[in-house]
Amino acid sequence: MKRIRCPKCESYLTFDETKYSEGQSLVFVCEQCKKQFSIRLGKTKMQAPRKEEKLDEEEFKEAFGSITVIENVFGFKQVLPLQEGDNVIGRRCVGTVINVPVETSDMSMDRRHCIINVRRNKQGGLVYTLRDAPSLTGTFLNNEILGDKDRIRIEDGAIVTIGATTFILRAAEQ
Repeated sequence: MKRIRCPKCESYLTFDETKYSEGQSLVFVCEQCKKQFSIRLGKTKMQAPRKEEKLDEEEFKEAFGSITVIENVFGFKQVLPLQEGDNVIGRRCVGTVINVPVETSDMSMDRRHCIINVRRNKQGGLVYTLRDAPSLTGTFLNNEILGDKDRIRIEDGAIVTIGATTFILRAAEQ
């Protein structure tokens, strides 16, 4: 079974690709928004859907760390890499430019919900700082809500909740 995403509403459609040959064009109608769109079967250069990928936190230990989004009713487990500087975390939405887009249907998560800043200290170690973007529902660190101007230093294993979605910080190995 293969999953494709509707270009309008981004909901997933599933079909059996073994029934069709390479190079064949298929037309779909999205069940959610009724948008009609087509695809051409073939070898793609795009990445596989995240649900089918083998997610590995070890892959990002060398760089600047990652966040692991815990699977819940709104979405599946995701491992998203961090970069040096501000990492804006929020709900993935067409037209919203953010560094760390979380694929979810959790509407209580803002498109720009919180920010993790990654920088090096004088000794060369990585320092992680969490702040609210600001968001409508707030950002929680270990079940404590952050204030509007709070800048909290976080360590490996910090549990952050944004909306109804929780993620864990996985710091890079120093």
